[in-house]
Amino acid sequence: AERKRVPSGIFRVRTCKHTPHAPRHTTRASCNHWAMEYGIIRCMKNMMTAVLAAMALAVAGCATAPSRSTSATPPCDWKGKRVAVLGDSISDARLKGWKHWWKWVAEDLGAEMSVYAVNGRQWNDIPRQVDAMAKDGGGSVDAILIFMGTNDFNSNVPLGVWWDESMVSVNRNGRIVPVMRRLPSHDASTVRGRINVALEKIKREYPRCQVVLMTPIRRGFFTCSADNVQPDDSYANELGLYIEDYARTVKEAGEVWSVPVVDTYSESGLLLAMPSFSDCCNRADTDRLHPGTEGTRRLALTVTARLKTLPPTFR
Repeated sequence: AERKRVPSGIFRVRTCKHTPHAPRHTTRASCNHWAMEYGIIRCMKNMMTAVLAAMALAVAGCATAPSRSTSATPPCDWKGKRVAVLGDSISDARLKGWKHWWKWVAEDLGAEMSVYAVNGRQWNDIPRQVDAMAKDGGGSVDAILIFMGTNDFNSNVPLGVWWDESMVSVNRNGRIVPVMRRLPSHDASTVRGRINVALEKIKREYPRCQVVLMTPIRRGFFTCSADNVQPDDSYANELGLYIEDYARTVKEAGEVWSVPVVDTYSESGLLLAMPSFSDCCNRADTDRLHPGTEGTRRLALTVTARLKTLPPTFR
């Protein structure tokens, strides 16, 4: 600042670019004080500007830079994975006349399918199919798909219970107290007992395999002989149960045994009993129970979409 000497020891200070807010008349000491204060303020403003600029660049970088996943979940890539298919006639590779649903899935995912499903079987046959898989190199299996339940409905198998409960004594916080304890029911005369036996065996022998359940699909009319006539799913079985009761039981099994469930009953869109779905049936006049090639294609779309959200193995 330009300074001029005036009486009474006061400097006349002309405001300059360095101290624009200093008073017009001040002492030398107060002038230095104002200059120092303004310098601090100016420095703080410069620092704040730099910080804001850095934050803006960081935000822009986050918006444009590719994200990196820190998840430990493996990619849901089923290509080259070996998948075992267990079930009944809808999956039995020996039955001809349509392209099986698992063939569509294999083509879409690039997976290798090994099929152990058998025509007419129920949930109590799954342990035997698992043993057949083991003899066929089961140790290399990555995932197991189980599509079962419609024959349990047709054979009037009771649903049963998941748990057998009993009162026992247990040490809880240093005290022996009576409590209820539940263990899986192994009642092979019921659907829930059969599922428990099957999944307990699979979980024990193949703990690193992905296990996926599929609910039975809607049923249409079927007949192949005078003593094998099955009405559509508008009719209950002889226990008064409908096919959706068996589908719900399979969905419950997902919670009981911590396995994913593909709800093909609710999500495949197939209503084979309706005339408008004749092109999806194996035979429109006598077999609306088994989906034909168009039906299995649609079924596979639902299965494939769900499998793409799941890891194919836990190895």
